[in-house]
Amino acid sequence: MIALITGLTGQDGSYLAELLLEKGYDVHGIVRRSSVEKFDRIAHLTDRITLHQADLLDQLSLIDAIREVRPNEVYNLAAQSFVPTSWKQPLLTGEFTALGVTRVLEAVRAVDPEIRFYQASSSEMFGSVRETPQNELTPFYPRSPYGVAKVYGHFITVNYRESYDLYAVSGILFNHESPRRGLEFVTRKVSWNAARIKLGLSERLSIGNLEAQRDWGYAADYVEAMWLMLQQDEPEDFVVGTGVMHSVQDLLEIAFDEIGRDWKEHVDLDPSLIRPAEVEHLCADASKARDLLGWEPRVKFDELIRMMVRSDLALLSGGAGT
Repeated sequence: MIALITGLTGQDGSYLAELLLEKGYDVHGIVRRSSVEKFDRIAHLTDRITLHQADLLDQLSLIDAIREVRPNEVYNLAAQSFVPTSWKQPLLTGEFTALGVTRVLEAVRAVDPEIRFYQASSSEMFGSVRETPQNELTPFYPRSPYGVAKVYGHFITVNYRESYDLYAVSGILFNHESPRRGLEFVTRKVSWNAARIKLGLSERLSIGNLEAQRDWGYAADYVEAMWLMLQQDEPEDFVVGTGVMHSVQDLLEIAFDEIGRDWKEHVDLDPSLIRPAEVEHLCADASKARDLLGWEPRVKFDELIRMMVRSDLALLSGGAGT
């Protein structure tokens, strides 16, 4: 089996590449040309994977990459994926996160319609939720340019499946974290700064909304669900999450407990960090994934956050993180 991954150098791409290699796949990844290449997350894999230069903004480069690789499966994980940035760069977010999906689908359709296609949808599509928990039939109400772009990407995937008979599916993944998460995301921001405070490198951490609640899981668990979606007889979309919500305050309490400190003594509330339109509650009903895919999350929230803090302590102490 041959797989092509967009967004290979991101958190999910690196874990997915590891999983596919373990399963005997020939793994290829699309990377953007950059003057400064950041391959930290896949540095341990570079001798086992093949990289191809292409861009979600450039249709021809995607066609060329797929034609060269001839994959059995394409996983589209690339996006402008940070919600606050989508407010500052809404047009670019739309180009990558919405129209970029269409370009990959068009490339698949042009080269080989038998390729199985996975689209990374997001719980941010639910936004101001219509019901709790959220399942595959819950209406979308996105509350950010990122969420809106993800809704486009989701429905264009549905349209290509129904219009062109492609095996094209979307995984509606709720928040999933790891030691490889970017420093701008709140879980890693907390684990990184807790580690810095423990080591005496800083004393303060600024946070926006303590009350926002999310369904947080472990990224390495979630990429298995992606793979399972492409192994089914019929293409279907799936919600993937733990079914348990935690608040940002819960996150702080666990991270600072891991370093033996009281979070209230180190955290400053900064209203400027609150989103223009906040998403307050996201919680997955992943019963379809459990029943049809046999998928279950393995790592619980407390274990995940402590793992991230320990990894950041190791990194900041000059060791190797996870």
